[in-house]
Amino acid sequence: MLHIKIVCLGKLKEKYWQEAEVEYLKRLSAFAKVEILELKEESFDEKMPAQMIKEKEAQLLKNALNKFQDAFLIVLDEHGKQFSSVDFSQKLSDLALDGNSNFVFVIGGPLGLDESVLKMAKLKLSFSSFTFTHQMIRVFLLEQIYRAMMIQAGRQYHY
Repeated sequence: MLHIKIVCLGKLKEKYWQEAEVEYLKRLSAFAKVEILELKEESFDEKMPAQMIKEKEAQLLKNALNKFQDAFLIVLDEHGKQFSSVDFSQKLSDLALDGNSNFVFVIGGPLGLDESVLKMAKLKLSFSSFTFTHQMIRVFLLEQIYRAMMIQAGRQYHY
């Protein structure tokens, strides 16, 4: 069974995102053990430079990621590789066949991820050239992981 951790900055604030997350976690439980680790995002205003905020968040993330050094680290980044759902499913399957059963996905805050965190990644993943809120992308990620599992299982969800 796969073990998936999603490390993210910030909480899901709206009830509809929380409900969607609960639903996908329930669906995924048949395929993988999925855990969400929420870290406190930095509050900011226009006086604090964006880079300083990203560096503070990077330190939080790196401290959390130290616990998962044996995992395959995937960060969500606007400049990352884009996959179709079928290709993403195949990528996860190939990685699992190569001996990876632990995956950690990292979702940054509103300003994105610091370069030091991006450099740690074994794969940088982009969902689109559009920008989405980190709350949306968290649910989108869960849905795509679920879709990948359904594709691998040959189930009709994808079609």
